[in-house]
Amino acid sequence: MSFIHNIKYSFQKYGFLIEQLVSRDFKVKYKRSVLGVFWSLLYPILMMTVMAIVFSNVFKFSTPGVNYLVYLLTGLTFFNYFSEASNLAMSSVVANFSLINKVYIPKYIFPLSKCLFVGINLLLTLIPLYIMIFVTGTGINIYHILLPYSLICLFLFTVGMGFILSTISVFLRDMFYIYGIIITIWTYLTPIMYDISVISPKLQIVLKCNPLYHYIEFARTIILYHQCPGISQFLICGGSALGFLIIGMIVFKKKQDKFIYYV
Repeated sequence: MSFIHNIKYSFQKYGFLIEQLVSRDFKVKYKRSVLGVFWSLLYPILMMTVMAIVFSNVFKFSTPGVNYLVYLLTGLTFFNYFSEASNLAMSSVVANFSLINKVYIPKYIFPLSKCLFVGINLLLTLIPLYIMIFVTGTGINIYHILLPYSLICLFLFTVGMGFILSTISVFLRDMFYIYGIIITIWTYLTPIMYDISVISPKLQIVLKCNPLYHYIEFARTIILYHQCPGISQFLICGGSALGFLIIGMIVFKKKQDKFIYYV
């Protein structure tokens, strides 16, 4: 609890620094880009188009009863956030060693700022998602007010993973390469482009151990099936998000004092 209290205190104290780090990342990403922020809107649409053509026409994937494009874009929106944020958070501490050596800054700020930065892009990608919802006639319903819950759970889970990954990468630089393989496997173990019902029941049990599955399924229940997620969905999403966040904070806190020896 003391660590959480310290984070809350330092977040208030270093809020301006976090804001500056997020602003810096945002400017660097779109520096000299002709389309700029527009890429945040265009990229998910282009990815969805390519994947929809490949998986619906080549592999014959479909989602009976719901629009496949919206199904696919919902999964891509959530997973792309996790993939980009966790990758950036993983390298955030190592990339800022020079700054850490010069002045005292709570080290957790670096992975947290990366998750917040990518979170801005996540909010922007909701625009093409909702455009697709209207264009395809999927429509919106009252349960859309619950959608932020799944986004918050996704964010907390990603921050927790960011703490864990950034800690490991300080001591094991090979993690930068290993995680590329892990995230590729994770992509196919998450039902982004396929319906989980098409695989065997035994494999379904394995896939349902993936927290990302539950965050995406929570959103799809609202967006595609126009239903309120069940109590179990709320509990699983919230529990897994808080669980990984706490584990990440504990791991980070335990190892952060040793970071300085691995510059």
